[in-house]
Formats: sequence, structure tokens, C-alpha cells
Amino acid sequence: MENQENQMNIELSEDIALGVYSNLAIITHSPVEVVCDFVQMMPGMPKGKVRSRVLMTPQNAKRFLQALADNIEKYEQNFGPIDEPKSGFPPMNFGTPSTMA
Repeated sequence: MENQENQMNIELSEDIALGVYSNLAIITHSPVEVVCDFVQMMPGMPKGKVRSRVLMTPQNAKRFLQALADNIEKYEQNFGPIDEPKSGFPPMNFGTPSTMA
């Protein structure tokens, strides 16, 4: 007998399932929300384009951080350490606090 109490029914549309590529994230926040802009920067181009924006409560952002850390740990257990780039693009956590209300 399956435990259906912890199951969720989540719909994933075809266009969202394709996903978007991002090689830069800009994270800003206000007292009530965290905004993650996922950007695609092309080499040699001075301007990037925001491909997706995700808004979360600070509580959900913290839960996302914990879930991402858990998944990175599991990834590295299976495939080995992820090398961090020594130079190139700005760090993924680049951004400043927002003054949005």
C-alpha cells in the first residue's frame, strides 16, 4: 500500500518542460520576497537577457536553498566534485538587496 499522504499532483506544461538555459543568476530581495533572475549571457556580448524570473517568500527561498544543497551533495556523491570556474562570468550569487516593497 502506497503512502498517498505525501504525494503531490503537479502539472508540467509542454512549453515549461522544455526549460530555459541560464549561466548567470541575479538574486535580490526585499523584506517580503526573494527575486531570482536567471540570465543567459553569450560570450563576447556586453548584454544578457533574463530568461526566467522566480519570486519566492524568504521562507520558501531558504527551503529551496536547503533542497538545492541536498541535491548538489547527492550529485557529487554519484558523479564526483563539481569544479568551480576560476575566472569568467560573475558569481551566481551576484546581486544587491532590492528596495522593492
